Amino acid sequence: MNRLKKILKSKLFLFFVVLIAFIYLNNTSLFAKQRNEDPLLLAHRGLGQTFSLEGIENDTCTAERIYEPEHPYLENTIPSMEAAFQAGADVVEFDVHMTKDDQFAVFHDWTLDCRTNAEGVTRDYTMAELKTFDIGYGYTADGGATYPFRGQGVGMMPSLTEVLERFPDKPLLIDVKSSDPEEGKLLAHYLSKLPEEQQDLLAVYGGDEPIAALKESMPNMRVMSKETMKSCLIPFLSVGWTGYVPGACEHTELHIPEKIAPWLWGWPDKFLNRMDRADTRVILVGGDGSDFSSGFDTMDDAERLPANYSGGIWTNRIDRIAPLYR
Repeated sequence: MNRLKKILKSKLFLFFVVLIAFIYLNNTSLFAKQRNEDPLLLAHRGLGQTFSLEGIENDTCTAERIYEPEHPYLENTIPSMEAAFQAGADVVEFDVHMTKDDQFAVFHDWTLDCRTNAEGVTRDYTMAELKTFDIGYGYTADGGATYPFRGQGVGMMPSLTEVLERFPDKPLLIDVKSSDPEEGKLLAHYLSKLPEEQQDLLAVYGGDEPIAALKESMPNMRVMSKETMKSCLIPFLSVGWTGYVPGACEHTELHIPEKIAPWLWGWPDKFLNRMDRADTRVILVGGDGSDFSSGFDTMDDAERLPANYSGGIWTNRIDRIAPLYR
């Protein structure tokens, strides 16, 4: 009996040794296929004014806490997107809200009060009315002593249609800022009219409800929401050590916080290779995921990236980050 127990224990021990060895070898990047390409650079809101993230909350007026301006661009404008692409961005991200006349305004905040000389929300106004407002009105770097962009932003809030017409051959990431499924349906209406080759350059993310509605209308569109992220990553964390990639991870987008990324099986190179095979785009964002405005914006930030990292990088300062890779 004792001998049998010893044999069973030794076999169990050997099994765990073999299992641990398999998990390690199957997920270490030491033996991963070489990834020699440059990182994909995603310019968050184009090239805009950056601000301190300390103590920031959902309703914080970030225009009132910008750093001293180093360039003339305002986020979510066509000039800021042009500047981002010229600086070396591979993808430009921007935000959309519905208007009173069922268009989409390219604008970040829930209300107009922080950045503009108007009040209310975009749904209170037509697109033509929104273009009469000054989107640079509220920016200040010195607590309100001066407003360096006041008067310079009149007419600069673009519509989604204008952006799509200006950049028909550029990769764009559209952020739907609401949780209204009707916005997803309306956005699908706009995007479905585009040529197929232009649709292939686009991705959309945002609230679960509008993204689900858009995906139902446009099943081939690359999308992301909290729900799609969970559908992919929760089963992947359970079984990804085997090399299996769940079907929910195929042809989607993953925004991975840098503090969570090391816990993913195969991070970085084997994970990125697996997602490449699944036609899924991986973007590494700064921090722990509590604030997705956090990006890699300085050389010090870039030094936190894995050695020879070749996935996507989320940045608010494409003008600083692109020269490190281009």
